[in-house]
Amino acid sequence: VFAQLDQLMPLPVSVVPAKGKFRITDKFAVSIRQKEPTRVDEGAKRFLQRLDGRTALNIPDYADKIAFPVDGLNIVVNRKGKLQLHEDESYKLQVTAARIMLDAETDIGALRGLETVLQLLSVDEQGYYLPGCKIEDAPRFPWRGLLIDVCRHWQPVEVIHRNLDAMAAMKLNVFHWHLSEDQGFRIESKKFPMLHQLGSNGDYFTQEQVREIIAYADARGIRVVPEFDIPGHATAWFVGHPELASAPGPYTIEKKFGVFEPAMNPANEATYKFLEVFLAEMTALFPDAYFHIGGDENEGKQWDKNPEVAQLKKDKGLQENHDVQAYFNQRLLEMLTENGKRMVGWDEILQPSIPTNIVIQ
Repeated sequence: VFAQLDQLMPLPVSVVPAKGKFRITDKFAVSIRQKEPTRVDEGAKRFLQRLDGRTALNIPDYADKIAFPVDGLNIVVNRKGKLQLHEDESYKLQVTAARIMLDAETDIGALRGLETVLQLLSVDEQGYYLPGCKIEDAPRFPWRGLLIDVCRHWQPVEVIHRNLDAMAAMKLNVFHWHLSEDQGFRIESKKFPMLHQLGSNGDYFTQEQVREIIAYADARGIRVVPEFDIPGHATAWFVGHPELASAPGPYTIEKKFGVFEPAMNPANEATYKFLEVFLAEMTALFPDAYFHIGGDENEGKQWDKNPEVAQLKKDKGLQENHDVQAYFNQRLLEMLTENGKRMVGWDEILQPSIPTNIVIQ
């Protein structure tokens, strides 16, 4: 047996076995009832291609003019879902010997249900079938993310696509895209082209590719949250823009894993002017409401040696480097809020003085 009800992943909220088996043949078809075109149209095409790949039955491609219901898979969708936190991703699935019924409030919920149908695919001596059952499902966690670091180990578009497909198969819904590091700056900036030209060794995503990946993720009900790690983990920024750093350059891209000293200069107003322009450019590119600024593993060694940082501490009444970073993050928060984004950072930025509307991971 290829799949049984107790092998579904993630485990649905409710799974009730029922009598009978729905047999998969080369006449298998999908019918959709919806008020407007949604993600399910393309999702049904992908579903049939994947089902055919697993059964080799030469199942026909999706046709959108099939009457409802069919003696196959019938999908009912109320509306197109929004790619946002807490969107409805629930679905109800019933498999009988006669047909399969998939009901969902949103197309995103329907996509989750299609993955369950594929996982139900089983085989016996008579061929492929879906076991009779009634399933009701909704996610336990609204944020189900996978982080991919393309900086320390470059991963091109086709690898990102493959991972997004795998995320969709497991009903994950947030692609956390780590785009800047000591080892590489991996996205095109039209405002500051030296960032990607000098900080990437030629391996970076163009803005056109970024839009295409966001659309690819959207079609699968997956949000894309970018991360630009600052003020530490920023060596690759300084190869093209050493004026941003807290110590003079020149800088080169790091070739090894580790925690390194270079950090942005929080005492230089030019740093904030630069970030204001850069963040405006990137927040316009990424539609998700959340924007990650990293903030982890800043050792503060460059700050300890920088007289400008010492003066900043004195002027602002900051006791230690954690307070300096909280000041830096407060400035970032103002920029991101102005661009309509919710700021996210790693747990190292959690300090008593940090604003409480920043999301801590």
